Amino acid sequence: MHAPSPDAPILFFDSGLGGLTVLGPTRALLPTAPIVYAADYAGLPYGKKSDEELAARVPALLGRLVERYQPRLAVIACNTASTIALPHVRAALDLPIVGTVPAIKPAAEMTTSGVIGVLGTEATVRQPYVDDLSARFAAGKTVLRHGSPGLVTAAEAKLHGLPVDLGAVRDAIAGLRDQPGGDAIDVIVLACTHFPLLRDELQALAGPGVALIDGAAGIARRIASLTQGQRWPAEARPGTAAFTHSNASPPPSRSALAPYGIGHIETI
Repeated sequence: MHAPSPDAPILFFDSGLGGLTVLGPTRALLPTAPIVYAADYAGLPYGKKSDEELAARVPALLGRLVERYQPRLAVIACNTASTIALPHVRAALDLPIVGTVPAIKPAAEMTTSGVIGVLGTEATVRQPYVDDLSARFAAGKTVLRHGSPGLVTAAEAKLHGLPVDLGAVRDAIAGLRDQPGGDAIDVIVLACTHFPLLRDELQALAGPGVALIDGAAGIARRIASLTQGQRWPAEARPGTAAFTHSNASPPPSRSALAPYGIGHIETI
């Protein structure tokens, strides 16, 4: 494989704006890396779609994005898409693909009560992949799951400058706490990249004795490792955000994306 051009971007892909929580720590490690952030607003929310639909939709859309932007590496910055479509994407595309999986392993190492909560989309929490992670890394511990589509909507609203639906946050925490053993949860895995956008709201309702954990920092380190030794531009340039067209979900303003290094917005 030829060494990529310094201008070849890292492509981040999500159903919406959740992948920005992965982009942020990646930019901290690779400050001059060219960035393309792609959000499939036409398909939002992924958590409501069937496994079969996502297994077909995600590789096809990523194929179009790779052809258009010629990235050096693609990041599926979406737990739902990763747990369902990652093998299909890797089979279809000839470039490194980094997925996003629930941070159950570090949560199991952190818990003292032995009870872990996993908050994700409905599609993510039902996946056998989560069963496998729990069996491999949290054997002997209790792993409680709850699917919360309302948190995705609340996170998107927050980045659009709208009020946060605290009822959705309250319902998500209650969805874990109200399960048998839920009162002993001391670590909650944020198994959707949207959810760290609501970290303050979730922490306030979960209480100070509960740690919230996600996998973004580990994903950023993986990206840095896979691109080690590659050339980058001498200076950082504004990144590009590309949104699939949706009448129901218009893209956010440039000012909302500017803190993540995004300066251009396109519709695809």
